[in-house]
Amino acid sequence: MKSIAIIGGGVAGMEAAAKLSRMGFSVTIIEEKEQLGGKLTQWHALFPARRPAAEVLANLKNHVKLGINTILNARVEAIEKDDDGFAIALNHNRMITAHAILLATGFDVFDASKKEEYGYGIYDNVITSVDLEKAFNEGKVLTAQGKTPKKIGFIHCVGSRDEKAGNPHCSKVCCITGVKQAIELKEMIPDSDITMFYMDLRMFGRHFEELYKEAQVKHHIQFIRGRLSEAFENQDYTVMIKVEDTLLAKPLKMNLDLLVLLVGIQPARGINKILYDLEVEKDADGFLKQTDNQLSPSKTNTPGVFAIGTTTGPKTIEETISEARAVTLEISDYLHNKVASRVLMNESYFI
Repeated sequence: MKSIAIIGGGVAGMEAAAKLSRMGFSVTIIEEKEQLGGKLTQWHALFPARRPAAEVLANLKNHVKLGINTILNARVEAIEKDDDGFAIALNHNRMITAHAILLATGFDVFDASKKEEYGYGIYDNVITSVDLEKAFNEGKVLTAQGKTPKKIGFIHCVGSRDEKAGNPHCSKVCCITGVKQAIELKEMIPDSDITMFYMDLRMFGRHFEELYKEAQVKHHIQFIRGRLSEAFENQDYTVMIKVEDTLLAKPLKMNLDLLVLLVGIQPARGINKILYDLEVEKDADGFLKQTDNQLSPSKTNTPGVFAIGTTTGPKTIEETISEARAVTLEISDYLHNKVASRVLMNESYFI
């Protein structure tokens, strides 16, 4: 039986593992955390329909319960290639072998403290979209002083489309995440006043535009095209922000009880040793390089190594699931063609 090692047990890794196992392959998921699920474990509801994240996570976990070897708290120390496949050394002196490897290592969230002008990690009531999602999971959103926030601001593109931050790419999901979170806040705190400060609104997906219109028409959430130039903390722990309204070409100031930074997706930083051992190339933006974006987006430059999900760039969960299902066919073709090639070589040897 041909074996496949999947490095990463998030959405992409779990979905691919379930499908590959059903196809008759021996599958091992290697996950560095103590549970499967990746970033999905931190989320409360998913755009655009605001489906509970826990429901999707439970469904994915249920599919990997049987027939799949899962190694948790596992860190890949080294990988060696040979003609037959790969030998993968894990922490605690563990070793597994595989005929193919699927990289589903996900992404890192931009560290908002690197943008000091925004005040994250400095001012009490500056939080990130990830922090807000955790608050939703806890069932309440409060300021650091335990008060219900009434004036709330969102800043888009924190760590995305930002040359200085080293991330010139668009993170793709931040705009719609902000809209979703603003609506959730408005429903939780009906008398709140919410303002979104954006560079450009990129409502690219199906039903995203409808959610954006709902935010404006039904919930009266205000959208201002502008960039935050400065934030500072008042004596009462509210946050004063200075923003340039780029449509009206004038500066404005606003006092907020809570400032939310919509942090972006960036390449995972902790997988460089894996990529070095596998000789897998990165693209100019730091994500893994796809050998053929249109026809074989999951293939890397190294035979037998595939990559899916946000390892190759920002994606929605829907796109990630689709890639995870598609890559199973690419891996199957690769392994079957490899076996066929060896049979032909052996037959020609005896001729």
